[in-house]
Amino acid sequence: MSGAAWAEPLRIATWNVGLDRTGPGLLVQDLTKPDAPQLDAVVAVMVALDADVILLTAVDYDRGGVALGLLADRLAAAGAPYPHRFAFRPNTGLQTGFDVDGNGRLGDPRDAQGFGLFSGQGGMAILSRWPIDEAAARDFSGFLWADLPGALLPKGDDPGLMAVQRLATTGFWDVPVLTDAGPLHLLAWHATPPVFDGPEDRNGKRNHDEAAFWRLFLDGALPMPPPEAPFVLLGDGNLDPADGDGLRDGISALLAHPALQDVAPRGTHGRVETAQAGDPALDTVLYDDLGGLRLDYVLPSRVLTVTGSGVLWPGPNAPLAAELAAASRHFPVWVDIDLP
Repeated sequence: MSGAAWAEPLRIATWNVGLDRTGPGLLVQDLTKPDAPQLDAVVAVMVALDADVILLTAVDYDRGGVALGLLADRLAAAGAPYPHRFAFRPNTGLQTGFDVDGNGRLGDPRDAQGFGLFSGQGGMAILSRWPIDEAAARDFSGFLWADLPGALLPKGDDPGLMAVQRLATTGFWDVPVLTDAGPLHLLAWHATPPVFDGPEDRNGKRNHDEAAFWRLFLDGALPMPPPEAPFVLLGDGNLDPADGDGLRDGISALLAHPALQDVAPRGTHGRVETAQAGDPALDTVLYDDLGGLRLDYVLPSRVLTVTGSGVLWPGPNAPLAAELAAASRHFPVWVDIDLP
């Protein structure tokens, strides 16, 4: 992309794309198959989304970036080239060495730093039309839960476990994208669901504290300084501020942070959910049993000018509806920005 193209706003997006598989290498196998309906749907949606930079969540990681490269090849063949790609190794499937779930066995998916059937399952990845400053990228995924000020640590956890237990389920990243107007930092995360635990509410507390991490990070209250350049905080927070399970004050406090702007991107599906407190137009995922929830976020810093936003969730008869349904139960969230 040339500098002359900078007159156009920069579209930043995130999407829980559902490209997580049950074993290592299976996503690579799928990406090499000519008949892959979900992948065809993912590509069609991403072409229509037309994001300049996108954070994908729930995409399997491999050390060589083979899967990400194959996905980029499919996108380029469809007319949506993303020449720049990046991913840190996620915490998912990385074993702690402790019996976290208390079932008497070691090495289970719930015994990992973040739930995972294998190391790298359901990681994150960035695709960009602009160069990525990999040398300046920062990975805070090793930050310990016990080191978070005011952490809601679960009672009864083994002290040895808490000495190694990371806070990030998937990862906490600060990745600079090099635009013609200067660097734009992507602050990326994918939190644990606040369910699938017991009365100790371990996942609920961890989900809360994953949001609190970013609030404290932006406040300068953690050992690592926040970025000086403009930034966008984005990813799957796995918590709705109005509906569903979880300690909602965690995400609510983050959305209200003075360094951020929540422009409340909206879908155009027109759904009505009378049993829910939140606005269905803000939802980003549809569950069969729970209905719609707002779980995915793109939150630009206050210094950025927002020129548009949305959730790519049209009505059921829209041209892209079938592809969205085949790709993922989540829907892409996007924000258009002008850099200062």
